[in-house]
Amino acid sequence: MRILGIDPGSVICGYGIIEVEAGKIILVEYGVIKAKKKEEDFPLRLKEIFERLTSVIERHLPDESALESVFFSKNVQSLMKLSHARAAAMLASTLREIPVAEYSPREVKKAVTGNGNASKQQVEYMVKSLLKISETHEFFDATDALAVALCHAFKWKQNASPVKNWKDYAARNPERVVKN
Repeated sequence: MRILGIDPGSVICGYGIIEVEAGKIILVEYGVIKAKKKEEDFPLRLKEIFERLTSVIERHLPDESALESVFFSKNVQSLMKLSHARAAAMLASTLREIPVAEYSPREVKKAVTGNGNASKQQVEYMVKSLLKISETHEFFDATDALAVALCHAFKWKQNASPVKNWKDYAARNPERVVKN
């Protein structure tokens, strides 16, 4: 399964694509979308986020996408702009009929680090460790997006139905069955 993680922002939008294959998680791509910050051009920033995420989706064809849910903010204007950016990101996925999941920041931190109150540095360290990434200049902006994708992968794995018996196991894993 290929997962697109998105950390939406109206100025910097992080994204990351991972592949879950045979119990392994493989990094496919990550990056940031930097929208020009001019107040009068806000709709154009949303358009850029939508178009660039659409390009990522077309390039990698994810099966599912995941976003961090909105958290409480004291600044109403910032919250509204973030909500618009999230809508642009969701629309890029839903127009291609890609299911969208949402996770709270605390849920993402707990899934990736084991601690719902983890710092950004702890999340970054675990994302780099899990995906075997060496430091890059733009990595910190994409960290949250990859963390959201990892959270979704871990939740998906948890919700996969358990193997009930050997016959079920053999049917799900024919490559592991040796016939005499």
